[in-house]
Amino acid sequence: MARVVLHKELFDYDKALRKKYPVVCGVDEAGRGPLAGDVYAAAVVLNDETLIDYLNDSKKISEKRRELLFDEIIEKAEAYCIATASVEEIDSINILQATMLAMKRAVEGLGINPDIALIDGNRMPELNCHAENVIKGDATSASISAASVLAKVARDRYMREIAEKYPQYCFEQHKGYGTKLHCDMLKKYGASDIHRKTFLKKILGESDE
Repeated sequence: MARVVLHKELFDYDKALRKKYPVVCGVDEAGRGPLAGDVYAAAVVLNDETLIDYLNDSKKISEKRRELLFDEIIEKAEAYCIATASVEEIDSINILQATMLAMKRAVEGLGINPDIALIDGNRMPELNCHAENVIKGDATSASISAASVLAKVARDRYMREIAEKYPQYCFEQHKGYGTKLHCDMLKKYGASDIHRKTFLKKILGESDE
């Protein structure tokens, strides 16, 4: 039966790069937009022999499929690392810089030195290796796509754990994003320790302090 679910072009993109850069690392983040919770980033190194069915932009994959892919990526990756920047860091240095920090931690946590790091989007963290931005990278590079799945699944699991500690906010439903339900609960209960205070000024009318 044909492998109709394999997005081969993603793997071909990385394979072509490996002719010049033998160790290609993909990097992506999850959780820049939510009102609560840490921001996550992942770095993944695959090899030429690795093919993973259904791997694609994590936003185009169902939650159930992402969970399955998470385990397969970890099993097949040459190296991977999932890292975070905390709510306190987000409020202190802003979400963009916190995201870059999480990406830097992910690459540094791989245990191997990549020859090139492919960073999803148009912003670049400070890295000790050659790096390039790839716009819409999670739909272009298999390594970035794999990183997007790891970051997304890891963060969703974390938010489900947070939901058990703060059940009144229904984090398991919206994962911290600014849905109507979440905003209604914020207005009813106020901010928790896990909320990004710098994100709530318009909702709660709070100052920066």
